[in-house]
Amino acid sequence: MEGERWKPQGSEKAKTFVHTFLKRSMPKMKDEDIQGMLTRKAVVLKHYPPKKTKQKRKKTKGFTAKQRRELRLFEIEPEQQRQPHMIQSKLLKADFHGAIVTVTKSKCPSYVGITGIILQEFKHVFKIITKEDKLKVVPKLNNVFSVELDGFISYIYGSKFLLRASERSAKKFKLKGSIDL
Repeated sequence: MEGERWKPQGSEKAKTFVHTFLKRSMPKMKDEDIQGMLTRKAVVLKHYPPKKTKQKRKKTKGFTAKQRRELRLFEIEPEQQRQPHMIQSKLLKADFHGAIVTVTKSKCPSYVGITGIILQEFKHVFKIITKEDKLKVVPKLNNVFSVELDGFISYIYGSKFLLRASERSAKKFKLKGSIDL
């Protein structure tokens, strides 16, 4: 019993094993080429691992302005109007296109007092059209804007607001202690 376990494999079995192994290892070569390589020289086998396909991550997109209006995301219900933090949390994610804003504080004194309708909102600037039909480009950084909503004046700190409107609607804001102008 013990002697059978230590017997070498038959030469036919070894040939078929080597042939099938080489066929799997070198799939792009023909049988004649494999035999020619075996008779001439030593064979260095390359391992061809199966190719893995990477799945692309889909970028989460925010709602469009039309979708937000249809979903009525930013309409404030009467019971919420008494709570200022509810109004501000809605304003953080709101789309400000068409809103009337005033620059109340700024590091650059020439921006203070600009009042108008937000025409376009970019990541770093508001484009505001004034009563004199002039287009003013006001940076968000180092500016404080005020927005009036149903008699409630809310202040928007531009330094904490450096996002596009679509990105801001999907972002979760955290309360932070100090706000420096």
